[in-house]
Amino acid sequence: MILSIVSLLLMMVNSCNEKTNNPVVRPATQADRFYTGNPKELSAEVDSFLALHRDRTMYEHVAALIVPHAGYYFSGNVAASAYMTIPTNKPYKRIFLLGPSHHEWLDGASINTEADYYATPLGNVKVDHETCVELTKKDSVFSYQAKAHDREHCLEVQLPFLQRRFEEVPPIVPIIISTNDFQKLKRMAEVLKSYFTDENLFIISSDFSHYPSYEDACEVDAITGKAIETGDVEQFIATIEANARSGKRNLATSACGEFPIITLMLMLDGPYDIKHLMYQNSGDIDNHDPSRVVGYHSFAFLRKEAGFTLTDADKKQLKEIALNSIKDSLDGKSIENSQLLTLNPQLRSKCGAFVSLHKHGHLRGCIGHFGEDVPLYEIVAEMARAAAFEDPRFMPVSREELDDIDIEISVLTPMRRIQSLDEFELHRHGIYIRKGYRSGTFLPQVADEVNWTKEEFVGHCSQDKAGLGWDGWKDAELYVYEAIVF
Repeated sequence: MILSIVSLLLMMVNSCNEKTNNPVVRPATQADRFYTGNPKELSAEVDSFLALHRDRTMYEHVAALIVPHAGYYFSGNVAASAYMTIPTNKPYKRIFLLGPSHHEWLDGASINTEADYYATPLGNVKVDHETCVELTKKDSVFSYQAKAHDREHCLEVQLPFLQRRFEEVPPIVPIIISTNDFQKLKRMAEVLKSYFTDENLFIISSDFSHYPSYEDACEVDAITGKAIETGDVEQFIATIEANARSGKRNLATSACGEFPIITLMLMLDGPYDIKHLMYQNSGDIDNHDPSRVVGYHSFAFLRKEAGFTLTDADKKQLKEIALNSIKDSLDGKSIENSQLLTLNPQLRSKCGAFVSLHKHGHLRGCIGHFGEDVPLYEIVAEMARAAAFEDPRFMPVSREELDDIDIEISVLTPMRRIQSLDEFELHRHGIYIRKGYRSGTFLPQVADEVNWTKEEFVGHCSQDKAGLGWDGWKDAELYVYEAIVF
């Protein structure tokens, strides 16, 4: 009897646990409304839109997109023009989806901390639940209000495009923004800015002019688009306000995603190239009623690669780190990290470095690390120690000869992939060639030691360093970088 009761209790506990552990799936509420609910037809429709932009340039450093959210019949082509700029081989950690609320006034932002997945006819998209909860803890301007998400279409309609563009969609962070309080928008931007990095993608969902005539829509949307391209949030807000005062008949708004766009623009903390990709309005698709249309823009926000530089103080500190690493090794100590707490961001950048040791003008050791997986200060410390004690061409450096050792450091700037040798500059760039498990590199200064053409430089690297043969580079991945030598 007792055993039966215990068994029953265990069954009840297990049943409760199973119920608790069932994932929460936000249903596809807009299927058969904004897009077809038939999976095969939906895949074909999205693919057909994407195919229209198959020749569009993909950008390696896409930080954010602005895309429309109307029914696919009207805005699918414009949306596809943005999604085709995404490099699908880039391993984004997560995708932030920011859109306006069409049904609920929030005076803040709602993050869906309840859902584990968002459903579409093409399957489920995982939600980054941990990040969603984390955001709500960082500022009370973020909360979860179920009504903001239940019927909202602006984020859901983006998902099938992501599902057809990515083999596996990175986890999403769904955020509905609904407040005209500029200080609250600034608070949102401050919190989100720490996630506005190259590992994440931000997608801003917005249509533009609502319900003016075809001619007025083209005029108003052109002005709004130019304001976005400036990247100046104050100019964008002033333009939206000027449009509202313009007296355009039936103009309800010139950007329904005004507040998410402002939030994005407030996060722009560096050099960005803002590209206008495409514009249409509903009158271009269906001219049944040209007196009442909706406008659709797409934009890509691209991070500009800031030049990598080191100050004289940076160089001095790196040489001290290298020397101290060698000394600590001679003393049987691990690498000392106490001084590293005050390093500037450049010395914490992840890039490669070579450390060369010379004694009376002759090479005494040289070891380097080619990659972008370890902070610079750490690489310099490790490579200095390796050059002194692990270069197989030389005996380990002794304490007695340390005063005669000169240290030369070559810092390799972050790599940039190239598609053609036209982008490679002899004497300025180093080359890195990779194909499968084989790779090889020549530092920029190699060109100063030989009398090779650009093609010979790359050919020798492919043959002698990567083991791919003289012409192996032609179907391999090519990267360039520069070396700061001191």
